[in-house]
Parts: sequence; C-alpha cells; structure tokens
Amino acid sequence: MEKPEFVYREGAESKSDYVEWIGSVKQRFQKAQTKAVLQVNTAMLDFYWSIGRDLVALHPEEKWGKGIVRQFALDMRTSFPHETGFSETNVKCMKRWYDFYYQRVIIGHQLGAQFENIISQQAGTQMEMPELFGKIPWKHHVLIITKTKNLNEALFYINKTIEGNWSRSILESQMRNNLFAAQGAALTNFNNTLPMPQGKLAQEILKDPYNFEFLAMKAGYDEKELEDALISNITKFLLELGKGFAFVGRQMELQMPNGKSYFPDLIFYHIKLKSYVVIELKAVEFAPEFAGKINFYVSAADELLKADDDNPTIGLIICRASDKTIVEWSFRGVDRPIGVASYQIQDVVERTVKEIKDKQQI
Repeated sequence: MEKPEFVYREGAESKSDYVEWIGSVKQRFQKAQTKAVLQVNTAMLDFYWSIGRDLVALHPEEKWGKGIVRQFALDMRTSFPHETGFSETNVKCMKRWYDFYYQRVIIGHQLGAQFENIISQQAGTQMEMPELFGKIPWKHHVLIITKTKNLNEALFYINKTIEGNWSRSILESQMRNNLFAAQGAALTNFNNTLPMPQGKLAQEILKDPYNFEFLAMKAGYDEKELEDALISNITKFLLELGKGFAFVGRQMELQMPNGKSYFPDLIFYHIKLKSYVVIELKAVEFAPEFAGKINFYVSAADELLKADDDNPTIGLIICRASDKTIVEWSFRGVDRPIGVASYQIQDVVERTVKEIKDKQQI
C-alpha cells in the first residue's frame, strides 16, 4: 500500500474532519456507481422494449416470412459479435415481454397507476416502457412474464423486487411459493381493532401460508423444535416474514405487576408499522383457546414494551392449519389486533438412509 504524501496537522479535529469528508466521498461514489449501473440497465431495457414493440407492431412474419426472428438475431450477432443479448431465444423474449403488457394494457384496457402516461401518441396503439421497469434486471423481467398470469401479479413482483432488492433466485423462490396469493391473506380482526390506514398496512404485511420449507423437520416435531429450527434459520425466517421485521427476542420475559412472568414464543418489531408483533407458533391445527392466549400476550406487550409513540401491538398465530369459521368465531369479543396464518413445511422422513441400510443388514 502506498504511503500518504501528507501528514495530518496537529490536533484531532483536522484528522476527524478528513475521515468524515472521505467517508462522504466514498458514499457518493457508491451511489454514483449504482446510478450508473441503473442507467446502463435502463438504456438496454429500453432498447429491448423497442425491439419487442417493433416485432409486435410491424408483424414481421407476415412481411418477411416465418424465419425473420432467427434472421434478425443472426444479423445482429454478425454486426455486434461481442454482444451476448442477440440470441434467437432472447430476441423472442423481447417480443414476449412487450406483448405481455401490450395485450393487457392496450388490448385489455387494464390501465392503472403504474401505466399512466406511458401510451404513446401514435394513435394510442403503442406503449413506452414504464420507468420502474428500468429498476430491475432483464432476467428478472423474463422470469416474471414467464411465470405470472396477469398484470397485477406481474406488477406485484416487479415492485417487490425493487422494494426488497431481490436477487433472481429470491424472486424465483417467492414466485414458486406464490407470494402474490399469500400476501395479505391471513385471517385477522384488523378491521375492528386498528384504525385506517394502519389496519390496511398491517393486513398487507401478513401472509397465509408462510413457507417454512427451508427447515428440515422430522415427523412428529413439536412446537419447541419448530421454534428452535426457525431461530437457527433466522435470516431465512425474516426473509419469509417480509421487509420491515426486526427480531426482538425469543421467549422474552413479560413480568406482571404481581411478579408472575409469561414468555411468548417470538417478538418482532415492524419498522413501517411502528409496532411490536408477538408471534405464537403452533405445530397443530388452530384451536379457539389460542386466540385468548395471544390476546393476553398482546395486552401485556402493550403495557410492558410499547412506547408512547409506538402503534398498538399485533398478535400473530402461525399454526399447522386453520378453519376459517372457527378462527372468525374465536375473534368475537377479542379487542386486540390479532391474525391467524398457516405454514407449509416438508416433513423429513424419520428414518434416514443409514437406518434403512442397518435394518436391511440385520
């Protein structure tokens, strides 16, 4: 490493000023790098969009024959041999990408906030690429149009990718787990217990079901084993809960004025909601008495944890399964905000390959 060609002047202040200044320069440089990458990505996506638009609007197969896409891809690779985006498959994806939204927005008239002011002035029959599309990579777009069925679902995954800065593998996992259908699907009493817009936001952050297939559980596992496994995989668990959840504690003591203590399974804090979230895990189907217990824990957390500027604590029961009618009846008379959701898990066969082999040798 090269030695610096200067020395700090005497006094700590000059050194700290320099450290502060160079720190800000580094941050600005990182932001500039990110901006440059986004600009390059946006420019290339806008180009891909224009190719897709041409392949839809010009009806090239009718003009020049069925092999025109292959010929176009070959001509582009010949002219730009060092570019990797002109395979026949990728060119077809460009057309499919544009056509996916064209069919739904222009043909299907599914206009929404995401598509305001993006229809071109050319007789309203063409589309400009929405600005937010430039915020995610090309391969993400290909995955989304391949796996989604409608406009709302596609836009949901685009926004979630931007919000969570998802890699393609995370996006693929969330789509495989059908996050679009699960998000906001938990059974809750928020309409009666939380004011708007907090109730709406709280509903949106809860899922049903939660996907715990990242766990390896033996058949017959109990609640403690489920809790142990989730804590051992806390990073994946937080990812499954969704953006904004911060882990506070496990079996955290809530001590009553009379000295008696209670220990809810898991406590989180949701940054956007500005509220504590108490989670109780159940390795069995939902039972009515669960609602009374989580209601008590929420009351205790409001008294013992909640600050004056926090919103009301929310309770969430995550159980093996639930019956909608039983859950709804259990909510009657409960004045604290609670929700019930199920989880999916793949039980591991209790006997290992080694055990099977051992039995075969007996």
